[in-house]
This record gives sequence, C-alpha cells and structure tokens, in this order.
Amino acid sequence: MKNIAILGSTGSIGTQTLDVVDKLDLKVSALTAANNITLLEQQVRKYKPALAVVFNEEKAKELQIAVADTATKVRSGMDGLVEAAQLPQANLVLNSVVGMVGLQPTIAAAQAKKDIALANKETLVAGGDLVTDAVRANNVRLLPVDSEHSAIFQCLQGMPDKKVLKKLILTASGGPFFGKTTEELRGVTVEQALRHPNWSMGAKITIDSATMMNKGLEIIEAGRLFDVSGDDIDVVVHRESIIHSLVEFTDNSVLAQLGVPDMRIPIQYAITYPMRYPSPVAELDLAQIGKLSFFEPDYDTFTCLRACKKAFAMGGAATAIANGANEEANALFRRGKIKFLEIGELVMGAVDSIPNFSPACVQDILDADRQARAFVTEHVGG
Repeated sequence: MKNIAILGSTGSIGTQTLDVVDKLDLKVSALTAANNITLLEQQVRKYKPALAVVFNEEKAKELQIAVADTATKVRSGMDGLVEAAQLPQANLVLNSVVGMVGLQPTIAAAQAKKDIALANKETLVAGGDLVTDAVRANNVRLLPVDSEHSAIFQCLQGMPDKKVLKKLILTASGGPFFGKTTEELRGVTVEQALRHPNWSMGAKITIDSATMMNKGLEIIEAGRLFDVSGDDIDVVVHRESIIHSLVEFTDNSVLAQLGVPDMRIPIQYAITYPMRYPSPVAELDLAQIGKLSFFEPDYDTFTCLRACKKAFAMGGAATAIANGANEEANALFRRGKIKFLEIGELVMGAVDSIPNFSPACVQDILDADRQARAFVTEHVGG
C-alpha cells in the first residue's frame, strides 16, 4: 500500500493524482499548495493528511484556522515543502509544484530515501547532477510523470542493455500556434496563448507549450533522466497527442507508447510501477481517431526550443539560466508586461549573456536562477 505526499495537490497534476488515489484507494500523508486554500481545505477534510503546507505564509495562517478542528498540521514556505517531502510515513513523494520551487523538496525527498514521482521538470532542468547524484546516492527511484518521459520510460522496460538505445523521440502537440510565422506571432494575446488544443494545464505550462519552451525543457529533462546527449534526442510535432513519445534502437526498430491525452495514465504508472491496474482513463479507439500526423518542429520561429537545446549543449548552469529567464519572462507575458515573442528573445539573451559555470551546490543553482531573472527584468525595464 503506497502512502503518498503530493506536492502541488491543488494544481492540474495534483487534482488528477487524487483521482488516481481514489481509484486505487491509497493513503495520502501530505498535501501542499501555493495559495489555493479553498481547495486545499476541501482536500484536507477528504483525505485527512498528517500535514498540509501552503507556500504563502499568510494563506497558511488562514488555513490553520480553517482546519483547526482536524488533526492535520499546517506549515508554510520552503521549510514546509521540505517537511512534506521528508514525512516519515510517506514512501512516495509526487512533486507537481510549478517552477524552481520544486528543486529543494526533490533533493530533500531523495535524502530522506523516498521514491520520487516527478512532474516538476524544472527540478531536473535546473538541478541537473545535484538531483541525479542525490537519487543515486540514496538508492531511490526517480519515476517520470510527464506524459513524454513516462512514454519513454515505458518503452525502455525490458531493454537488455543501454548500448542498444539509439535515439529518444519526444512528441510535441505544437501548441496553439503550430504553423504560425514569426510575423503572425507578433501580436498574439495571453488569451490566445492559453488555448491549448489538446491538454488542460496550468497557465504557466500552457504558455510554455505555446512558446515550445516546454518541449525544450523536456529535451533537457529527458537527457538527464535517461542519460543521453542532446544529439540523441529528436522532437516531432504530433498534433493529435496520441503517441506520447518514441524510442529508436540500434536496429532501427521504434517503439511508441500510445493513449488518449489524459495525464492520469502516466501519473498512475509512476505510482504503481512496475505494476499496472485499471485506470479512470478512457480506452484508446484508433479507428475513431482515423489518422496520426507528424511534422518537423520550427526551431527558427520558436526561439525557446532553440535556446534550450543550446543551454543543454553548454552544460553547467546554462540550463538553470534558461529556466529562470523563462519563468520570469513567462510571468511578465501573463501580466501583459511583454509581448509573446519577447519570451524567447529574453531566454536566448540570458543564455548568451550570463557567464556559465559549474554549480557545486543548490545555492549555486539558486544564484544562477536569480541572475537569469534579474537579466530579464533589467531588459524589460523592471
């Protein structure tokens, strides 16, 4: 019986994880949120976790009053997230928080010898070797939750030797602006960028999909999860989002994982690995779908994708710089402070301009992130 700590339980991945928890009748030891205490209170009352964490300290105080009649402890901030990640009764930590805030809890979970189901791609993008070294040193499992990385993970089951692996092929929906030229993207609005054709996600990741930054981050994450270079990772645009990614072997045989676009499949597989159980997800009907299409990605128009490939090739802190610059630029775009195309320009500018170095500790990663955010704000006038 799994006992799960869910970091980011009020977000898209978190709420879908709780659907899986209900289906499998699992126990929940910790729930965390950034600000949404209304939903978190409902979750606390239903799942009765030992610990609830609200990152916002003032909101945590409100929740503490609201759930004072329960046995659930309430904590706040990064210390609270780390406590949730290390809770003794949890044997699996599912990390679905958004952004760099997920780095320290992931490392803390590994140090506490918890298996980690990772939906927070920024952890591996920014943390790199610090994360993978912590996972190896503590002999815990790092299980991917992103649909693309879960697909690759599933396709690699039973691979006799890493030497037979030739290439990873990540599929991309192409987002709402597939086929658009740079000129056509100059005036796009936040509302247009938030209209994803296939997936229902949070605002930050939906904008990342529109810029294709999300796929760039996934290239870096795949490289670190599966220990392959950027040269051995391809991207193909697949508009239907039925094939979630593919693996090519040395004999040019290719395996793919297919399913309806529903995150509860990869979430459940990460929780139940290596076993499979009935899920709340609809069955795939290929005859009804009719056709699957594939296209080359546009690296020229979608600068974020190109910037991530460059940062990954550079190594060191460059990936943390790319991620930090994007987080800041993405937020500025959502607030109407910059234009859509400026996101990619700022990410590439940060990668090109900030001196790269080899991080030796978490503080180094946080410093790189801070420099990247400062670069963005300075170049848009704060």
